[in-house]
Amino acid sequence: MKKVERINTMMRYMNNRSFFTITEIMKEFDISRSTAFRDIKEIESMGMPLISEVGRSGGFIVMNNSMLPPIQFTDDEVKALFIAFMASRNQQLPFLESRQSIAEKLLGLIPEHQQEVLVSLNDFLIFERTNVQNPDLLELSDIAHPLLEQLIQIYLYSQFIKITVISNGAEQSYPVFVLHLYREKHLWMVEGFDLNNKVLMVFALDKATHVEAFQPSEKWTKPKILKMIARAQPETNVEIILGPEGIAQYQKYHPIKVSIAYMDPFQTTGVLKMSVNLQDDKTLDELINWILFLGQDITIVNLPEQIAKKLRNRSQLYN
Repeated sequence: MKKVERINTMMRYMNNRSFFTITEIMKEFDISRSTAFRDIKEIESMGMPLISEVGRSGGFIVMNNSMLPPIQFTDDEVKALFIAFMASRNQQLPFLESRQSIAEKLLGLIPEHQQEVLVSLNDFLIFERTNVQNPDLLELSDIAHPLLEQLIQIYLYSQFIKITVISNGAEQSYPVFVLHLYREKHLWMVEGFDLNNKVLMVFALDKATHVEAFQPSEKWTKPKILKMIARAQPETNVEIILGPEGIAQYQKYHPIKVSIAYMDPFQTTGVLKMSVNLQDDKTLDELINWILFLGQDITIVNLPEQIAKKLRNRSQLYN
């Protein structure tokens, strides 16, 4: 992102918040601490009213500000927003029943010449799993889990949530500090820290029967929970280097918890490091399938013998 574009976007970012920290700016815009401070000073010189707060959790308070002009989307931004929005069809997303009314309101906010372009794109583009005969049709299997919207609504007010799930044929409740909600293999998953057992857990939402907010009796804070999670993280036992073809396969599909670190500026080589539970046969089988999916353009640096043996046996079946 060019500096002028970054400064303009950063001003919008600040204007939409009452408080922000240097760390948040660094992470959001992928810049160094010194660059973040320089950008903030430049924005202050333009007239944006900011008040700095010192201390361990200090940051910047944004005063009421009306210096920015009304938001106007460029042609490319409107196209990107509309295409991303229409691609949400048939994806088991929450609040999806409001999609049509939102699309019409979006069209009403933009100039007429942009409206015609978006209508043409809507007729032209067909996304995966769309019913071609009736693109606005939501198949029964595409409707999101009924607890999904409820979980999101609760999370917006409290990350402390009690989740009741079916386990071994019986209901069991877990008081958790919810960290993430994500979709993997067509299922919505809830990642949270179990406050009773003090372990990180992942729940499949389709196994849940009830969610509700609760107030823990013990004083828990997010930094305290994140420190406990970090200390409990197992050591990395799988390391794989990917070449260009392997990276292309990775980008087609990868488990959501597996991230790649690129090893050169052109992103032609990358390394995957992960920790795998060797006691979970299902996870091991899925990992082996995925390694085979990555193809031949990979170099295995570290792999437990238990996985390597299964991988050799699978490879021999294909030879």
